[in-house]
Amino acid sequence: MALFTYSRLCQLLRLPPRKTLFSYTGTEIKNGLVCCMLLKRCQRSVDSKALQERQKQQMARGLPKQKPITGIKEVIVVASGKGGVGKSTTAVNLALGLMAIDPSMSVGLLDADVYGPSIPKLMNLKGNPELNENNQMIPLTNYGMPCMSMGFLVDETAPIVWRGLMVMSAIERLLRQVDWGSLDYLVVDMPPGTGDVQLSITQNIPIAGAVIVSTPQDIALLDARRGAEMFKKVNVPVLGLVQNMSVFHCPNCNHQTHIFGSDGARALADTLGVKLLGDIPLHLNIREMSDRGQPVVVSSPDSAEAEAYKAVASAVLQRLLELNS
Repeated sequence: MALFTYSRLCQLLRLPPRKTLFSYTGTEIKNGLVCCMLLKRCQRSVDSKALQERQKQQMARGLPKQKPITGIKEVIVVASGKGGVGKSTTAVNLALGLMAIDPSMSVGLLDADVYGPSIPKLMNLKGNPELNENNQMIPLTNYGMPCMSMGFLVDETAPIVWRGLMVMSAIERLLRQVDWGSLDYLVVDMPPGTGDVQLSITQNIPIAGAVIVSTPQDIALLDARRGAEMFKKVNVPVLGLVQNMSVFHCPNCNHQTHIFGSDGARALADTLGVKLLGDIPLHLNIREMSDRGQPVVVSSPDSAEAEAYKAVASAVLQRLLELNS
C-alpha cells in the first residue's frame, strides 16, 4: 500500500491547506475522498480509452491494405457456411449466367477453395498455366471464360496438406500473380466455412458483394447464417442468398418433392434482412452436366435449370446496381 505525505494526501483529497488533518471536518474529508475517487476513476477511464485507441491503431497497421486486382472492375464472392450445398456449381453457372445475360460482358472465375478445388472438373479444364513476360500465370479458358484454380498447380489426386501460412501464400499468389486481362467481374468460389482464406481475401481486395449458397435444410441454414454474419463483420455487402436444391422434379412423372425442406433460405433471408436471389432445383441434368464439365447454362441454355441460374445472375446484377447507386 502506497504511503503519502500529509501535503500529498491533502492534495489528492483536494482539501485547502491547514496545519493538521484533524483541522478538517468529517464532511470535508468525506467529500474529499469522494472527489479523489471520482478523479481516479475518471483518470482510469481516460487511460483505458487511450489504450484501446493505441491498440486499434496497432492492429490497423498490422492488417494488409486492400488493393484492387489489376484489370478487374468488381469482385463477387460465392460462399457457403458448409460444404456439400452446391456452392461451386452455383459459382460456375452464376459466372456463365452473367455472360449469357450480356455477351459483351467479360467474366473470370477464381477457385479459392485450396483444399478441394472443383473448378477444373466443373469447367473441363486440365493442365498447368503458362507464364507471361511478367512471370504472371495466364488463366486457362473454356466457354469463353478465363479460370484459375489451385487444381491447375497440383496433381489431380494429390492431397494438399498445408498449414495456414502456406495456404495464405497460395491465396496471395492466386490473387496477385494472375494475368486476368480486363474483366468486368471476377467470380470467386470461396472455400466453405469462415476461416483464414475468407479473412485473407476480404482483407486483401475490395469485394463488391457476397452471395451465400445454402440448401433449405435447417442444419445448412445455421452455417449459412454464420457465413453471412462473417461478411457483415468484415464490411462486405451480402448481395443475398441462393436456395439450392430447393425442389426435386421427378424425371418420370414430374412430381415435385421438397427433399431438404421448403423455403428455409427464404425465411433466413428475411431474418437477415437480405434478398433471396433465387431458387435452384435439385435436377438430374445439373448433376450430370456438372460431372461432364458442361455446366447447364452452356450445355442446356434453354432449360428451366439454366433459366434459374440466369435469374440468379440477373438478381446479382440488380443488387450491385442498387449498392452502387
